[in-house]
Amino acid sequence: MKNIHSEVIQFRGRHDDFGYTQGNRLRGSKLYNNHKLRRKKSLQRYHVDMKKVKDLYLHYAPGVWDEIKGLAEGLQWPVQEVIHEYSGWQQDWENSGCSILTGDRFFARNYDYHPKTYEGRFLLFQPSSGTATIGPGQRIIGRTDGMNEYGLCVGYNFVNRIHPEDGFICCSLTRFLLENCKNTEEAVHLLRELPHRHSFNYVIYDRKQDTAIIEASPRGIEYQEGNACTNHFSLMPEENRRHLSDSEERLTQLKNYQKKVATVQEAFEYLNDTNGMIFSKQYSRWTGTIHTVCFSPESGQVLFGLGGDTTPVQISFNEWLKGTPAFIKKVIGRIDTKENIPYMDA
Repeated sequence: MKNIHSEVIQFRGRHDDFGYTQGNRLRGSKLYNNHKLRRKKSLQRYHVDMKKVKDLYLHYAPGVWDEIKGLAEGLQWPVQEVIHEYSGWQQDWENSGCSILTGDRFFARNYDYHPKTYEGRFLLFQPSSGTATIGPGQRIIGRTDGMNEYGLCVGYNFVNRIHPEDGFICCSLTRFLLENCKNTEEAVHLLRELPHRHSFNYVIYDRKQDTAIIEASPRGIEYQEGNACTNHFSLMPEENRRHLSDSEERLTQLKNYQKKVATVQEAFEYLNDTNGMIFSKQYSRWTGTIHTVCFSPESGQVLFGLGGDTTPVQISFNEWLKGTPAFIKKVIGRIDTKENIPYMDA
């Protein structure tokens, strides 16, 4: 077993100042050394059309573009290097897991990936101009999942990284949705417009409890209503990997349980149970459960826990938006792995 933690970072103010704060904070961290090593590989693996990325950000998320510029200043990097490393354009993504369940006033998710990819940052951000958001960070400006001030919840599940094309990766697309959209209908529309690098399911849930499971690949998008999602497409099976038994089994379990769950706490406990059918300990295979999160759009409550069989921290996003600080500074948990966690072990 290994201890793991996530810093709770709260910021109110301009996007560029938020970016600068994150860059300055990152530059003094263990995670920074890992990112510098990763950068040597990423320079060789993909090319970024700087003008195209800038134009897309200025069109869809100008505030996040300001955040990128602030991040560059805080890191003391050229903007071009920050765009290449953190914008999400053309970047790589390894195989991963993840399971999502929605129900009566809740959106629940297990984030399953390799511990060496985790950043240990849980962010509450209320911009001077724009939409406030809450959720774990990924690739600094991206989000693994999240909720915004309108109650829109977003999470993604990996399907396939074969045959990638020009586009953004999942955590950047999630940030675009949280920055721009107020409801599920708007999110579906935006995902149709944005270019996708790989094939992922995106589950969208809003305050009216409208849910969409969006099957998105570089070659097309389909969507359907539903309350459970894992790691394969049902409407575009030609995009799937060959081995789907685990994903199909988890989907069946989620659908069966969805009929029984009554509260967000029950949903959290179901996904977080290390002896259950959904929690995964396959960390070395890139599919171990690192965090469980539940968002309640109506109440603004967020349950978040690291590792399994944990008591989640509770944060009232609605109260935070009114100016009340979240008094939790760090979330602590344990995961059953010996894998390196760069922001802790580097």
